[in-house]
Amino acid sequence: MSDAQTDIGTGRSVMRNSLILGLFAMATVGLIAFTQLGTAERIASEQRRVQLSALNEILPHQLHDNDLLQDAFVIDDQPLLNLRKPAEAWRSRLDGQVNAVILPVIAPDGYSGRIDLLVGIMADGSLAGVRVLNHRETPGLGDKIERTKSDWVLDFNGKSLMLPAADGWAVRKDGGEFDQFTGATITPRAIVQAVYRALQYFENNREQLLLSTPDAEESADGQH
Repeated sequence: MSDAQTDIGTGRSVMRNSLILGLFAMATVGLIAFTQLGTAERIASEQRRVQLSALNEILPHQLHDNDLLQDAFVIDDQPLLNLRKPAEAWRSRLDGQVNAVILPVIAPDGYSGRIDLLVGIMADGSLAGVRVLNHRETPGLGDKIERTKSDWVLDFNGKSLMLPAADGWAVRKDGGEFDQFTGATITPRAIVQAVYRALQYFENNREQLLLSTPDAEESADGQH
């Protein structure tokens, strides 16, 4: 075989291998994209399931007759709630009247970082309940903020901006009325302070948050 024929054969082999590699790369990219799409949908679905479960724990069905997820509205970035971008909140209705709201709240200063909360507040300013949506606190210590791990979050039920007084909105180690966990004070401290700020936000924006028009699109910008 001549050198020219050898070069042609080599060139064809290189092209064939390049084509195979290209097709393989395209197939791999497509598979990854398809997997990510499917995974993203499953994650989003699971997040919505957890979210709905938490909403209905805070405000059981006997306290509302509307679909909480469908009665969402947007809150703009709010320092008191530690929101850095618009987020969904929800109105609870009974016989057509708004009787409570559930607010997204971030406690930025947990032991292991931010803690995502839902804080339910009745129209009279009392707490319907608090639930933790997401956190990275230490298992066996800070994770007692989860309802499935302890009853600690239930101590917020019925509390309000004035009950206890301002100096009572702290863990007992700091002179307040809320228990801390053995070996873990930072986590409950962060949540107590975040819930108190949420009550302040509600008080500052009560009228707008309790808008009764189902189709109201106003976001609760409020005053700080």
